[in-house]
Amino acid sequence: MDRRTLLTALPAAGFLSVSGSGARAAHLSAETIRGRVDGADVSLYVRDWGSGSPILFLSAWGFPSDSWQYQMLPLHRQGFRCVAYDRRGHGRSTDPGGGYDYDTLADDLSHVLEALDLRDVTLVAYSMGSGEAVRYITRHGRGRIARILFLAPTTPFLLRTADNPQGVDAAALAAGRAGIAEDFPGGLSSGFDRFLDGGVSEELKGWAKTLMLQCSLKALTDCQEAMTSTDFRAELRNLRLPTLVIHGDSDRSAPPALTGLRTAALVPGAEFRSYAGAPHGLVFTHMARLAADIAAFATRSG
Repeated sequence: MDRRTLLTALPAAGFLSVSGSGARAAHLSAETIRGRVDGADVSLYVRDWGSGSPILFLSAWGFPSDSWQYQMLPLHRQGFRCVAYDRRGHGRSTDPGGGYDYDTLADDLSHVLEALDLRDVTLVAYSMGSGEAVRYITRHGRGRIARILFLAPTTPFLLRTADNPQGVDAAALAAGRAGIAEDFPGGLSSGFDRFLDGGVSEELKGWAKTLMLQCSLKALTDCQEAMTSTDFRAELRNLRLPTLVIHGDSDRSAPPALTGLRTAALVPGAEFRSYAGAPHGLVFTHMARLAADIAAFATRSG
């Protein structure tokens, strides 16, 4: 694996009373969940479409909930309740200047699930969101979650250590964070073709870049550090939920040999599905296929 490619591509990739609560109709809405999390006031912007079986989407590093709309729209039309929120420091959520560790991010997810009282949820966790999903189960249990779909995950462990020799050097990861802090727009521009790698219009690429440029620089650097240094291997072995891992075989941001294949191998009974030619940005390059696979998985029993 080309460590330099992984490093340069990752930066281009890698709330408690609800307003208008009550019986929900089958409509499209957006609302803000407010609460005090880890000593800081946080407001998380939530998209909540429909009233059927719930699918909750966790976004990739640097992306707000807008990035899921090409899956949410067809799934909503099929009768699913589609929920996605902007991670703290992303999009329209507030930036408390901290709490970008996985424990706190998992607690944010818990607040969303509880505030909307979501149950029997299909959790779709993309890239960095894979760690949030795993840590949520570790900290809060599986009571509200029926199944998990990991999409181009960054789990189980990206950092090179003595017992993880295939990982990435800490110094290289630190250099990546320094580059983000120095000139994130420049790095984004130079690395975005690797993230999408063809198949989409220049206008869509520009829109996706704009979404990432909304993100707090503090959130970007802190989340990159959490994403690249947190070890989920033991937690994945204890995951006891129906699990599907979907990964593009042309992903140069989180190569499947380092991430998706190892994640599937660690989770008991997990299924791995490869998309031929798909890059890390497969939510944009493989919209229809991905929506169909999510729908099929969300209706799977057992």
